[in-house]
Amino acid sequence: MSDPLLRLSGLTKAYPGVVANSDISFDIHAGEVHALLGENGAGKSTLVKMIYGLVKPDTGRMTLNNAPFAPSAPSAARLSGVAMVFQHFSLFDALNVAENIALGMENAPKQRDLAAKIKEVSHQYGLPLDPFMRVGDLSAGERQRVEIIRCLLQNPKLLIMDEPTSVLTPQEVEILFKTLRQLKSEGTAILYISHKLEEIRSLCDTATILRLGKKVATCTPADTSAKELAEMMVGETLHVPERAAGAFGEVLLDVTNLSLRAPSEFGTALKEVSFKVRAGEILGIGGVAGNGQDELLGALSGEVSSTNAVSLRGRDISKLGPQQRRALGVLAAPEERLGHAAVPDMSLTENALLSAAVRKDMMRSGFLNWGKAKAYAEHVIKEFDVRTPGPANAARSLSGGNLQKFVIGREVLQDPDVLIVNQPTWGVDASAAAAIRQSLMDLAAKGAALIVISQDLDELMEISDHFAALNEGRLSAIRPVQGLSVEEIGLMMGGVHDSMEGAA
Repeated sequence: MSDPLLRLSGLTKAYPGVVANSDISFDIHAGEVHALLGENGAGKSTLVKMIYGLVKPDTGRMTLNNAPFAPSAPSAARLSGVAMVFQHFSLFDALNVAENIALGMENAPKQRDLAAKIKEVSHQYGLPLDPFMRVGDLSAGERQRVEIIRCLLQNPKLLIMDEPTSVLTPQEVEILFKTLRQLKSEGTAILYISHKLEEIRSLCDTATILRLGKKVATCTPADTSAKELAEMMVGETLHVPERAAGAFGEVLLDVTNLSLRAPSEFGTALKEVSFKVRAGEILGIGGVAGNGQDELLGALSGEVSSTNAVSLRGRDISKLGPQQRRALGVLAAPEERLGHAAVPDMSLTENALLSAAVRKDMMRSGFLNWGKAKAYAEHVIKEFDVRTPGPANAARSLSGGNLQKFVIGREVLQDPDVLIVNQPTWGVDASAAAAIRQSLMDLAAKGAALIVISQDLDELMEISDHFAALNEGRLSAIRPVQGLSVEEIGLMMGGVHDSMEGAA
């Protein structure tokens, strides 16, 4: 085999109280799609940050094309031929595609020349983009194209991709994979991070697996089952979620003709959304990002009030705010965990207090009971296996997956009557995702009504009793999950509902 494009030798990085990476060594070759796998907190993010120049290793070294490689900043990494597409897009809604791409370039050409280059490269790689479209008007998949084209304009030798399919439809995933295979055939190396193990098996040539900051295995994904990959990541047998069969009870949440104006120029209006959820039932709501998911959660949680559209056990709660609805048993966990579900600079104890003060009796006569708040945060950390030194740590100090476990656990352990969650396992590893899904199914088995909003169709098919799709703020007819085909789901997500109205 030829010399590697990138060689990592003994990379180690420690922070106070935790060793993020310990003696990591592996090679990436030109024209190779190399997966980097591991649980949340396994050290993947720290490792790619060292490669991309965001973090300096404590010990160890890297070589790129047999030359020493120690980028002092992302700009230095890009000049050396390393590009990265982050999980969270860094785009400005009010600017057009070309303007956004120019902001990420060291020496951007004139807008006219850049626009022509964007058209050329985007069509060359099967990711067509209009350089003059405003980013706020683009779908999530098109926004990802902007990030990818920005990287491809640099002619990278190594492209790092962090959870690239988390906001894509199945059709968009196929387009992305076709592009990545084209880049591979041209000799570009790709370092690919994802929790979707079947994607890894389909796309990647090699996988390096991290556990607790250490490299524990290297394998060929195509020759390894998804279950085996997951078990290598967690170091134990993977638990498969199980749903206890049971009859549904009374209607707990009744939503009738819910219509709301778009909250902003780039938001989505809700249009006559109607559904009922019964005790013990899980209603799964799918759809491509940006079709009204955030707006629906806001209306159900009380962040946005409506007119006579939402009732709990027959009582109109449309005008009640989030804390009033929480007192009645209607809880919610939004998609954006850092900034919406949790305050970044507040401790886990403080974040537990913000959500659970009413239902866990943490406040009396205007005084806060910090002992109860800390005890509850510790309970969530223990029950949901949140990897953190303790409840005094700030929310922003947790990895994305561990913060997600804390946010979901904080709501589930309050024993709500109705729980609305948006993207419950987004960016979470296989083991933690299984545990979160099991906790949701257990909650339903105890008699709660759940609305699970997710872009992960496999997740919705696994845990839901009924399924509907949001498209441009409209909800499709509700269908039983049993017997629902992928083709029917695709039609529902695309807004073709008329032929199915009688099947709810």
